[in-house]
Amino acid sequence: MNRTTDKLDRPLRDLRISVTDQCNFRCSYCMPKEIFGPDYAFLPKELVLSNEEIVFAARSFAALGVKKLRLTGGEPLLRPDLSELISSLMAETGIEDISLTTNASLLPRYATKLKEAGLKRINISLDSLDKERFALMSGGRSSPEAVIRGIDAAEAAGLPIKVNMVAKLGVNEQDILPMASYFRERKITLRFIEFMDVGETNAWKMDQVVPAKQILETIGRHYEFEALEPSYRGEVASRYRFKDTGSEFGIINSITNPFCGDCNRARLSAEGKLYTCLFATAGTDLKQHIRSGISQADFTQLVSKLWSIREDQYSEDRSKGRPLKSNKKVEMSYIGG
Repeated sequence: MNRTTDKLDRPLRDLRISVTDQCNFRCSYCMPKEIFGPDYAFLPKELVLSNEEIVFAARSFAALGVKKLRLTGGEPLLRPDLSELISSLMAETGIEDISLTTNASLLPRYATKLKEAGLKRINISLDSLDKERFALMSGGRSSPEAVIRGIDAAEAAGLPIKVNMVAKLGVNEQDILPMASYFRERKITLRFIEFMDVGETNAWKMDQVVPAKQILETIGRHYEFEALEPSYRGEVASRYRFKDTGSEFGIINSITNPFCGDCNRARLSAEGKLYTCLFATAGTDLKQHIRSGISQADFTQLVSKLWSIREDQYSEDRSKGRPLKSNKKVEMSYIGG
């Protein structure tokens, strides 16, 4: 196995693959309904990577050091052959830590099948337990009860769970404590995510960010907790543990405390474009190479070269007032966060 590093000596360890650009929710920070309405044209099937093409790509990433693979979307459970894809990835890539990010609405139907296919972990998005604020965040789609049913199904199937909550000032900051209380009792790790300036359609403003400090102060007024050391280099969440229950929560604070210096993640879009930063302005089309009949060895070399010239550090540049690229950033729904 080759050790591939970028210009800032960051290794390639984490790959996120979007398996579809479609979603059944319309979350305001990802796929706002005002933009992604009923007439929005999603990718035709022939432009989306097939299972065989995804496995081909993943084998090369694994050869370059990828240890963790997360399947994202859109909503990945809308892909009908997802379980078959997971089985193939487990069997053919050598990557054993395969996880999934989902809104959970379809998990009661698929959780057991996903576990049997080899899925190791699951991340579930839930921004409020309050029906009205949930609807506001999700574009009026589904309900918190539906997400909880999905969480229950994942738990029953034996899948370890983390729940992600995007905190947006003026919208759902009052849900921080109820969410913390609910999931600490269930001993499910909850991660708060500062509202991020990903893409161009979510109308991001700095004054809508609920900073990590405020989140910690809100929880600290009711519960005692302690900070934990990172589990590994490049871990995106700052981790904390409640002193009484032992359950954990985390904060992904890429706005107030950027972690670009340890970022080891690559992202592959549903149509096969490689993005080396969540805030990228453009990707590299890998699908054309895959469909040209390139050998596995040559494809591995191509990916290695693309990573070796990487120097992305958008969040740190923004926080330090450095000049930013002027081109439009790729949408979160396109590369899966």
